[in-house]
Formats: sequence, structure tokens, C-alpha cells
Amino acid sequence: MDEMAKQRLLAKNKKIIEMVIERAGRDFPEDIAIIGLTGSFRTEDFHEKSDLDLIIINNTERGWGIASCFILGDVGYDIYCTPWETMIEASASLDSPMISHLIDLEILYCTKPEYMDKFNAYRQRALDALAKPVGEECIHRAQKYIDIAKQEYAGTLLSDDVGTVRYAAGGVLYNLINSLVSLNNTYFKRGIKRYLEELATLPYLPDDFEKTYMAVITAGTVPEMRKASYEMLKSVVGLSDRMYETFVRRPVPTCDSLRGTYEELWCNYRNKVIASIESNDTSYAFHVALGAQAFLDEMADNIGTRRFDLMRYFDAGNLPSFQKEFLHVMDEYLEESR
Repeated sequence: MDEMAKQRLLAKNKKIIEMVIERAGRDFPEDIAIIGLTGSFRTEDFHEKSDLDLIIINNTERGWGIASCFILGDVGYDIYCTPWETMIEASASLDSPMISHLIDLEILYCTKPEYMDKFNAYRQRALDALAKPVGEECIHRAQKYIDIAKQEYAGTLLSDDVGTVRYAAGGVLYNLINSLVSLNNTYFKRGIKRYLEELATLPYLPDDFEKTYMAVITAGTVPEMRKASYEMLKSVVGLSDRMYETFVRRPVPTCDSLRGTYEELWCNYRNKVIASIESNDTSYAFHVALGAQAFLDEMADNIGTRRFDLMRYFDAGNLPSFQKEFLHVMDEYLEESR
């Protein structure tokens, strides 16, 4: 884009911004707190067809009335509202992919000084969180996206429609790249066209990341989409697991933390296992085994006990063998509790 075209575009945006601000002050004096600029015009990574992204923080329901989305010439304009409690709060907690809309927002209009103070407090929360070293907090944030990616992966298996499977594979990819950003305790600073560039700069990435990433995008058939999604998911889960082992200090069991847990295991599961095996009720036994495994996993995560793999011993065709192994696990757990 030549300089003259660039200046015309910026002048047009300036007029639109002035109109929005004028209307906010005239029609919504108590309803609008802040108007800010985000997107490609904020990062100066725009072209002649780039849209103008304005974020309006509204105090009241009435403030939604200023939101608008329209086409001028052949360029779209998106002027949207967000209350403090939704995107702004989520961004301050680093629980949103749109963190740049808080941290890098250029304030164009603010009705009262206290609103600017409130905004800066939200922004500082985000900056303080991002200043922390990679550790348990960011790994747990990443896990939320990984869990959603697993759900999306199920969507690739539950349909044979190309479009449906491709969309689900896209959901896998989108959530996994957000998990990688969280694992690195950072945020996307530019738009979606720069995703791959920004990701490539992160210190913690799976091996062959770009190849695995692009395989999801370029997959042509349903089997290829499923395979590429699986490989992407597996690589990020593996990275997350390795980072957890490296950066998260596991709790050390103590007498106080273990007190009562063996009794809880006995109370909730021991007699149910025995009863289900005596009645040869495979379904009952299976669900009791699931509950016992969940309890043991919770103790390992929260207290630091040894990790027991109870489900490997479940055999629907040999329930007495499972009972024997379950009671053996209980004995081993008791030794941990002493």
C-alpha cells in the first residue's frame, strides 16, 4: 500500500472513531466507560481492506446499544461491546485468547478517571501474571485448552462428513495453539495471520511442531484429518506432561495430609468391590473400579502418594482376579499412610 492510500485509510478511520466517541458522549454518557483500538490498526499490520476493531467497555445493559457492525465500501467495521466482567476479567486472569485486547488496547476515550484506574488494575493483573516464570499456574491454564481439544478430537471420530471432521480438526488445532501460548506464559500479540510466526518464537514447543501443525491444515481426507489431529494432540499432551514433571513440585505426603484417606478408600470402595464380585455384577464392579481409580489419582495429585494403575487389572472375564489386585493396592496404600 502506498503512503497516500495509507493516509486516506487512516483519515477514514479517524472520522469513524470521532463519530463513535461523539455518540458515546451524547447518547451513552453513563453507559460507556472506555473505547479503545485493537486489531491490525493497533499493531500497524494492516492492509487496504483491513477492518477497524474498536472495543467498547460498557457499564450497563443500555450501553450495548452503541455496538454496530457494518460495511463501508467493501470493508467491514466491527464496533463491539464487552462488560468488565466478561472478556476484560477473563483477559486479566489469562483465561482468554484475547489477552492483547486488554494489555495492548490503545485507549481512545474514557468517561471518568476512575474507569481508567479500573482498567489499569485489570491490565496490571495480567502483566503480573505474565511476569511469573513458567510453572504450575500456566500449565493448569493450558490444560483447560487441552481438555477442549480432546473433546474436539472426539468430533473428528463421530462423523464421516468431510466438512464436519475438518471443522472439528480445526477446533483441535485452535485450542492446542492456545494451550501452547499458555504453556509458555505469554499471549498472541497480533492477528490470526501471524499465529504461526508467533508460535515459532516460543521456547517450549513439541518436536517438529510446524510440520505437525500444517498437517492438520493440509489434510485432504477424513482419515488424514483424524491422524493429523491425533498427532497434534499427542505432541502437545506430551509436552505438557514433560513440563509438568519439570516445573511443578509434587506435594510430599504427610501424616496430616494422609489421615483418614485409607479409611475413605475402605469406606467407599472396598466392600463394594467385594459385593460386586460376589454377585458377579460386571457393570457394578466396573463403576466401582472407576471410582476407586479416580480417588487414587486424586490422592496422587493432591497429596503426593504413589500413582496406582488399578484399571489395568480390571478383567470382566475374571472378576476375582481384580478383587485380589484391588485388595493388594489397598495394602500398598496403607503402607504409604503409615
